[in-house]
Amino acid sequence: MRLRLLRRSLILRLVGLSLLLLLIVQAAGFAVVQGTIERNARAQIAQALDLDENVWRRLLEQNADKLRQGSALLAADYGFRSAVNSGDEDTIQSVLENHGSRIGATVTALLGTDMALRAVSLSGSMDAFPATLQQLVPPLAAAPQGSQIAVMQGQPYQFVMVPLRAPVVIGWVLMGFPIHQPLADEMRQLLSVHVALVVKGADGKTLVPVSTLPPGPLAMLQRQGVPSGELQTPEGTLLARAIPLASVGGEVQALLLRSVDEVLAPYRQLQVLLAIITVAGVLLFAVGTGLVAQRLTTPLRSLLAATQRLSRGEYDVPLEHTGRSDEIGNLARSFDHMRVDIGTQQSEIRRLAYWDRLTGLPNRERFREAVVQAIAGAADGTGAAAHPLPLAVLTLDLDRFKHVNDVLGYAFGDRLLQAVAERLRQQVPSPDNMVARLGGNEFAILLQGADAAAAHATALRITQSFEEALAFEDQTVDLSAGIGIACWPGDADDADTLLSRSEIAMYAAKRRLSGALQYDASFDSASSETLSLLTELRHAVEHHELRLYLQPKVALHGQPGLAAEALVRWQHPQRGLVPPMQFIPFAEQTGFVRQLTLWMLEAVARLLADPRAQGLPLRVSVNLSTRDLMDPELSARLADILVRHGVAASAFCLEITESAIMDDPLRAEAMLNRLSEQGFKLSIDDFGTGYSSLAYLKRLPVDELKIDKSFVMGMEAGEDDAMIVRSTIDLAHNLGLTVVAEGVETAAILERLRALNCDEAQGYHIARPLPVDDFLAWQARQG
Repeated sequence: MRLRLLRRSLILRLVGLSLLLLLIVQAAGFAVVQGTIERNARAQIAQALDLDENVWRRLLEQNADKLRQGSALLAADYGFRSAVNSGDEDTIQSVLENHGSRIGATVTALLGTDMALRAVSLSGSMDAFPATLQQLVPPLAAAPQGSQIAVMQGQPYQFVMVPLRAPVVIGWVLMGFPIHQPLADEMRQLLSVHVALVVKGADGKTLVPVSTLPPGPLAMLQRQGVPSGELQTPEGTLLARAIPLASVGGEVQALLLRSVDEVLAPYRQLQVLLAIITVAGVLLFAVGTGLVAQRLTTPLRSLLAATQRLSRGEYDVPLEHTGRSDEIGNLARSFDHMRVDIGTQQSEIRRLAYWDRLTGLPNRERFREAVVQAIAGAADGTGAAAHPLPLAVLTLDLDRFKHVNDVLGYAFGDRLLQAVAERLRQQVPSPDNMVARLGGNEFAILLQGADAAAAHATALRITQSFEEALAFEDQTVDLSAGIGIACWPGDADDADTLLSRSEIAMYAAKRRLSGALQYDASFDSASSETLSLLTELRHAVEHHELRLYLQPKVALHGQPGLAAEALVRWQHPQRGLVPPMQFIPFAEQTGFVRQLTLWMLEAVARLLADPRAQGLPLRVSVNLSTRDLMDPELSARLADILVRHGVAASAFCLEITESAIMDDPLRAEAMLNRLSEQGFKLSIDDFGTGYSSLAYLKRLPVDELKIDKSFVMGMEAGEDDAMIVRSTIDLAHNLGLTVVAEGVETAAILERLRALNCDEAQGYHIARPLPVDDFLAWQARQG
């Protein structure tokens, strides 16, 4: 079933990937075709609009010519000229009305030689004409052969003016007609282009008095005004060409609009045909790819079955399809060669994993397994579980073996180890027991069914066998060893503890030069001291034995403010003043450092709230350990301390080592962000000794880098450390951080740091760590 599912999965992946690539190519082709068609359509419409604009302007010129001809006929009429000369106003008015009606003019007027209106014939109510006339006359008089458009009551009109001669100029004939719907309809019929006249009157209102647009696009045009390039309507996209017309009494623009969808319509069938071809191609491609994938997966199934046999450790079954001459056959043959090689290598690996190559003895891992099995067998062996069969482990370490290697060479040392292994085999002949080489010059012996007395007897035989020197050619070597004994179940409950305590006894035997020793709890003093020290530390916190010390920091370039680092000292009632290195590392290992950190923060907060310190712009640095930084309640506890003592977070600088941050970068970054948001200043302590990424460091909300004292103190000895200090200062300043150098022991180092633009410094040359009262006194002296 699993083979079939894997095969189907591979086929689906092959077919799916191939189809995906094909669809991507087809989609890209469709996109290119669509884009090309649309670009071509727009270019075609733009060319058509160029022609439309020329035709529109020609129509306007033709209308102007028609008006001029009508005006010229009126001016040439003898009776009209006689009436003008004689001042027959009735005749003049009658001629103007009859002639204007005959040629369809909306306005027919007679102007005097001074361009004043003498008579006029108007169609309908045109109250705005007298005011418009004042704007019409100057441009028409300047260009008698031209025409002028004027806007009256939201309607554009075209006017011409010709002179009335008898034979000299005795007046002017002015005629005008509206640019109205028939002209736009004519354009629509001639060129299938939509026309719209957009008029903006003197009052600022925009009207569309003439249009061939359907109601929907017309309404959008009236709402939006003149479009910039195109008009989006529910019926589709219209490309627009705006033609400004010189006019008086308002602004007039003629809009010529053509539909993009109408131009694209012939191409739709082509796109549908392409889509059908694409679908058919995808289906054929899917069938073909599936058949090819099926042919490929058949031999691969046998390879998959072979891998499952290999995973079970079956290396003796040859593969199928090795006789094929194609790539699958080559793969099958290579895989079969790999099967043979892996089988050989596995045999060698199993041997190397549990056996020492130099001596042929079991190694540490094999010996541990044997101890585990022996303890399990002894607990379940003959007799009740309450009386298990005992066993013992002896750990042996040769004396002066490093000296042998140094003087006689490593090859001689290897021969010596082989000889020691042989002697140990001779002393432990029982097949139930085991001799192993744990590494280097350390050996171990498992004695099953042996109690402490039997183990000591075996250790004595080994010691006596070493009394006979080993001779190799012309070299003779005296042997001795420290032997540690640990018995189960008396000295340990499990295999790992038994091995560990056997080694502890062995190291004790080597220190005391006593040959063989059995494990005793007094040898493992660390455990009892640990319990004692932890109890005493809790007592110290509860009974106010801890003391706050402050080491001043000085600004190297006159920056405002005072700074110091908070340190803890332990005033032990019997031991006196205990240095921090004797209890801080232990506190970090056991987790008690969190109680020490809280004590430090409380002590610093009390100092900052002290009336003696309230007038000082003091900032105190407090170290945070890895356990502090991983404590999710740290920010809440700090906030509680600030509230209880009424001090500001900005008066604290929390120092964190690089290693503390990199133990769990994500949790550390989250906690540092919370502390920074609370207002605490953050500093990276011992910078340069860890392995943090500069890219990660840039993300942290730190304010300060503290250069490790090993680099600062080394500045006098060599330029390498000085280069590190200089680079660190430049790096910090480029990141917008301040720099503190610790370990300033001499005036020369201080001056060099000042020359390197370091911001602050601390060290014994400036001041040693001081009790609070001494620090305040020292600070007063500095002021």
